[in-house]
Amino acid sequence: MPATRPIWKGQLRLSLVSIPVELFTAARSDAKPSFRQIHEPTGKPIHYEKVVAGVGPVDKDEIVKGFEYEKGDFVLLTDDEIDAVKLETRKTMELTQFVDADEIDPIYYDKSYFVVPTDELAEDAFRVIRDALRQTKKVGLGQLAMRGKEYLAVVKPSGKGLMLETLHYQDELRKADPYFSEISNKEAEPDLLEVATALIEKKTKEFNASAFTDHYQDALHDLIKRKMKNKGRKITADDDDEPARPSGSNVVDLMAALKQSLEGGSAKKPAAKASTARKPAAKTGTAKTTASRSKSSSTSTRKKAS
Repeated sequence: MPATRPIWKGQLRLSLVSIPVELFTAARSDAKPSFRQIHEPTGKPIHYEKVVAGVGPVDKDEIVKGFEYEKGDFVLLTDDEIDAVKLETRKTMELTQFVDADEIDPIYYDKSYFVVPTDELAEDAFRVIRDALRQTKKVGLGQLAMRGKEYLAVVKPSGKGLMLETLHYQDELRKADPYFSEISNKEAEPDLLEVATALIEKKTKEFNASAFTDHYQDALHDLIKRKMKNKGRKITADDDDEPARPSGSNVVDLMAALKQSLEGGSAKKPAAKASTARKPAAKTGTAKTTASRSKSSSTSTRKKAS
């Protein structure tokens, strides 16, 4: 079994069939460096205190949750009152509908979880649901409650198991029209479209996630290692970035760039015409460390060095 704890335990239900399952977060939280705020003069970490304006620090047992229904007016709720809210989806996710996976716009997808049967007795029913979804090429839709929210989610087969992916509700998403409204309805020119399509087909291959890495995180890890090796001394930044290529709107240039890309060559000069002069490369400089200065306020959170 995995070393991590399940984020949710309950029943995956299809009509009268219930399968005890556990959910595990698919994404790693330790995959990138985690930074803390440091008080530069002392080198000590910053920590937070719960404070009330005009009162000062307060004890944990004096804190409750509140909903601000008007400016400065709150409805107070205790943890027991919140826990008493009855939702069947806190312990059960019922698959109420099935759809083709490509019917769901990718914008709705949020987070991914592994779905695992809790024991061997649950595996038979688990396999039936998994294989039925795979055979019909469908995904199951349902809802489940965890961490103070009821989520819309899809369940789909993945290898020997199932994947659950939470979805955004429609009212959580911005409408695309205001962002796309200024794009004209003009269609792409056929000759340009033909070359672009050929380029896409040439670059089409099976998806392999391991072929991609987060270069920014790799660079951060490298910076941290060099900083440790130099015992905290300032690191001179290496400016290996190529200057940005100027862009042009000339269709002839676009065709030339597409054809050159299709042929797999790289010109000595940019294919597109520059509307302005090339910008010089950024000068090599020295990375400076700046202290995070915290300003005191009458808000409910205050920083201090430990």
